[in-house]
Amino acid sequence: MKMDGPDRFLNRELSWLAFNERVLALAADPDLELLERAKFLAIFASNLDEFFQVRVAGLKEQLAAGIVAASPDGRSPSEQLFEIQAKVTQLARTQQQLLKKEILPALAEEGLRIISWKALSQRDRRHLRSFYDREIQPALTPLAVDPAHPFPWISNLSLNLGMLVLDESSGLRRFARVKAPAALPRLIPLEDGERWLPLEQLIATQIDDLFPGMKVLSTHTFRVTRDAALLIDEGEADDLLSAIQSGLHRRLRVNDAVRLEVEKGMSEEIRDLLVEELELSYLDVYTQNTLLDATCLWQLYAADRPDLKAKPWRAITQKRLQNIGTSEDRENIFDEIRRGDVMVHHPYDSFATSMEAFLESASEDPNVVAIKHTLYRTAGSKNRVVRALIHAAQAGKEVVALIELKARFDEQSNIEWARNLEAAGVNVVYGMVGLKTHGKVVLVIRREADGLRRYCHIGTGNYNPETARIYEDIGLLTASEEIGAEVGQLFNHMTGYSAPIPAKHLLLAPDSLRSGLLERIRAIAEEPGGEITIKVNGLSDPEMIEALYAASQAGVKIDLLVRGVCCLRPGQPGLSENIRVRSVVGRFLEHSRVYRFLKGNGEEQLFLGSADLMTRNLDGRIEVLAPILDDDLKKRVREILSVGLDSKACAWKLQSDGTWVQVPKSDGFDVQLRLQELADKH
Repeated sequence: MKMDGPDRFLNRELSWLAFNERVLALAADPDLELLERAKFLAIFASNLDEFFQVRVAGLKEQLAAGIVAASPDGRSPSEQLFEIQAKVTQLARTQQQLLKKEILPALAEEGLRIISWKALSQRDRRHLRSFYDREIQPALTPLAVDPAHPFPWISNLSLNLGMLVLDESSGLRRFARVKAPAALPRLIPLEDGERWLPLEQLIATQIDDLFPGMKVLSTHTFRVTRDAALLIDEGEADDLLSAIQSGLHRRLRVNDAVRLEVEKGMSEEIRDLLVEELELSYLDVYTQNTLLDATCLWQLYAADRPDLKAKPWRAITQKRLQNIGTSEDRENIFDEIRRGDVMVHHPYDSFATSMEAFLESASEDPNVVAIKHTLYRTAGSKNRVVRALIHAAQAGKEVVALIELKARFDEQSNIEWARNLEAAGVNVVYGMVGLKTHGKVVLVIRREADGLRRYCHIGTGNYNPETARIYEDIGLLTASEEIGAEVGQLFNHMTGYSAPIPAKHLLLAPDSLRSGLLERIRAIAEEPGGEITIKVNGLSDPEMIEALYAASQAGVKIDLLVRGVCCLRPGQPGLSENIRVRSVVGRFLEHSRVYRFLKGNGEEQLFLGSADLMTRNLDGRIEVLAPILDDDLKKRVREILSVGLDSKACAWKLQSDGTWVQVPKSDGFDVQLRLQELADKH
């Protein structure tokens, strides 16, 4: 390997596909509960949808713009697209085999069946025809293509039926399309609630009724994936809210197609027409020999069959928070935080009795005068965090919510919540021009005997109770005057667009995060015996990778826990032989970001926060890393890291050639089960 060549980096897109392959491996795991396996197939399919909408679309945009610059690993956009197509074809084949030969037959044995129209009894058919007449047929719109009717718009990720119809009076053959209504469930339940018929099959059996006087020659299901980019020029947008809404509309109507999925057996005539009209190539066509769009397996997962699912994890309330509001010496959560920093580890620690309790206490406490909060991804009506902000504003407190309208795929939800918050009297700020606000920060200002005191929460995850049950995240609650002052300055910068004030304790992007991390990596390399441990979702920034390579060459022991994309090549002699990379993929989505720097003399620095080692996080977002200063909390963080890095942990190991190898279950332990056990002890 050339020490200065592009092969010192792994390709980002292929690395992401390798991550999704690790998700697919969970669906293939016979030791998992059956509906859990089906769930991971649905997650795999959903991940792939997003990959095409974002990453593949981006590469196609580069080609269309004539950009031929290579990625850090030396691949051109066209080379990447070719390799992506080959890898996705392989993964899709594995997915289809799992679904068709293992999971669907096993579910059928357990009484949960996705069946075909041919397998239905006459009673079942009468029931479904009645349902079709009442609930489906009125919503269908057949669209034919001829000189007077142009090819119809095919919306992103919609399920469609394409057909050839014959006008027997004229002998003309035409293409027609019928869209399956998005408001209807993809799988139509039968009366027994244990069998489902795919929606497209029910429509197909009744399709003749939509074309009276015509003969339907063939009917085939297809699905189109489009570029999900929002086309917004923030510099020209005086009102970002209006710009986002306009961009959402353009996303629905303008964005180019990037993938065509078709069912096996589709006629060449229809396939060729779709490829031509959608302006795709045949490399963009993916043929499915089983159920099109496996995200519908979430419907099966919703079945009331606890015997086929993992035993629910009931989040615990750690000892320090158990007596909040019940004992005389612990009147509220602020008293406990003032006694010492509190760290919570979700989903093992309860989100309700920590983060939600913190915000609800702040909204109800008459001594709290102000609350400032960043919101990146919200939930629906169940979000007690957002409701606490509304309650606080209605109670007359000063409440500021910085809502990131550009959070991909959550834009519409965030717009709706922004309006609700504004209506309640919350001061809403819609992010910053040119930067996504990705940092997870809350500031509560409370009047106490010695004056105003700041209480902060800085975390790695979104303030969303739904994801808090399935995302692994860490949060820090602190009353540190120094950290509180810097968080206050950060909010002033975000809401007032004032110049950022240099922080001494926090690492902030885009101002000090990159330089601060590089400084610490290089400092560890300056003396023998140093160690670096980093846990992130993604690692792709070339400068950071080069810094880690340099530290490895200086003898620093480096352990990396990377859930998803990793472009660093570990274990390469003369380059990265001191770097070990592991990935934990399991029941919960590993989402926390932790940075540990240990000098040879024992001096240790620990940070947690919102930032991955991706260029977008370091340079294009508002990100926050906070130091862990309490010795007991440092020990707890080290404990969490050590579980994933244990040689007996059933994690994946990245090889120097870019492949991932899993530690066999027979040889080790489940990382997330071990973390549950540790949470019980705390």
